[in-house]
Amino acid sequence: MPSLAAAERVPSLMGELRSDLERLVRIPSVSGPDAPPGPLQDAHDLIVDLLRGAGVAQVETLALPDTAPIVLGSHPAPPGAPTVLLYSHYDVVPAGPEDAWTSPPFEPTERDGGLYGRGTSDSKANVMAHVGALRAWGGEPPVGLTIVIEGQEEIGGGALNTYPQQRPELFASDAMLIADMGSVRPGVPTLTVALRGMAMATIEVRTLAGAKHSGQYGGAAPDALIVLLHALASLHDEHGDVTVAGLRREEWTGASYSDDEFRELAEILRGLPLLGTGGLGSRVWSGPAITVTGIDVPSVDNALNAVSPYARAKLNLRVHPAQDAVEAQAALVAHLEALRPFGIALEVAAAETGNGFAAATDGPAYTAAREALAAAWSAPTVEVATGGSIPFVNALQSAVPGAEILLLGATDGYSNIHAPDERVLLSELEHTVAAEADFLGRYAAAVSAR
Repeated sequence: MPSLAAAERVPSLMGELRSDLERLVRIPSVSGPDAPPGPLQDAHDLIVDLLRGAGVAQVETLALPDTAPIVLGSHPAPPGAPTVLLYSHYDVVPAGPEDAWTSPPFEPTERDGGLYGRGTSDSKANVMAHVGALRAWGGEPPVGLTIVIEGQEEIGGGALNTYPQQRPELFASDAMLIADMGSVRPGVPTLTVALRGMAMATIEVRTLAGAKHSGQYGGAAPDALIVLLHALASLHDEHGDVTVAGLRREEWTGASYSDDEFRELAEILRGLPLLGTGGLGSRVWSGPAITVTGIDVPSVDNALNAVSPYARAKLNLRVHPAQDAVEAQAALVAHLEALRPFGIALEVAAAETGNGFAAATDGPAYTAAREALAAAWSAPTVEVATGGSIPFVNALQSAVPGAEILLLGATDGYSNIHAPDERVLLSELEHTVAAEADFLGRYAAAVSAR
């Protein structure tokens, strides 16, 4: 079957795909230490049935310690054909207060072309995109397949993140479709080609044995909170640009949001400026960002008129996709340790890190993907980055360094993932299924022609 014919079958499949997506969304498969395991198992079992029904030759469960069950599928490659790894996840974040939703979070509801519900976009629609592409090929794809659908992505992936290095043969492939992304905006076919890395650190300041009356001691006794605030203020200049030496930043040359789009998506209050200088892409994708994610200080409601003896803050550093996260973290720690606000040293502790990802985009899989996405959306394919991270991508890149890794999916920039009224546009899902089905054929043909 030609790839175009497979893609053309997709509209006739959408009714069943939507129905199956709704079944999956109704399962509250929240991952987390306090989440019940039953819904995760139910979602896993449904996906196993869907893949088997789509013709996947072998589907089994990968059970790893302290990790939700992982769906692992495989399908043999026709002679001379490449193997493609398909990835997504079935777990979701908690719905939060139900009264913040227009419709119940685990009862999928259609409004204005969108299907609303927790996990519709992140990332159960992407699971269904894989299933739909296989159905479009009638269960006989032109490539070999390895399928990995995990159930713990939202809380870090558990033991799966170290498993590819232990068993690289299970993940051996020529190209990987990581379906946990989507379009920069509806109607714009998008490949995500870079992910920022991450590093964490904490700062502590101790100045007194205990809190002291501000009337008796304020003005001379060193206030730990004031010391901490001076240290935090040193991390950015007057424009909001990061001042830490050694952190890589480059202008972003791919597609990006407009300033107005970013303001809308970030829900920035009217009249307030954006931080930093230079292109928006370099501020949120190809450059560093430092966020104070937590701070231990006396609360306003319970405040005493006292000089603070102790203060602590937690920092999140987002790192250029191609910079080593440990190296970037060391630069941040060195900056903080060199400070002496009022002559007082800071206690700085490095915490967890995770490297970013920068794709090599000049191989046959990327060529096939650009063409397939452009055909499905009838629009030119653009390339973007994201400030988030997918730990499993780094594990795969390390275990299978020769594979082309493509990040795409049915989500779009307005999908409200991790927020109330999460939704997937059914048109974006249909385009994603068609693009994936088309890609499999184009990629197989490109490899066989080499």
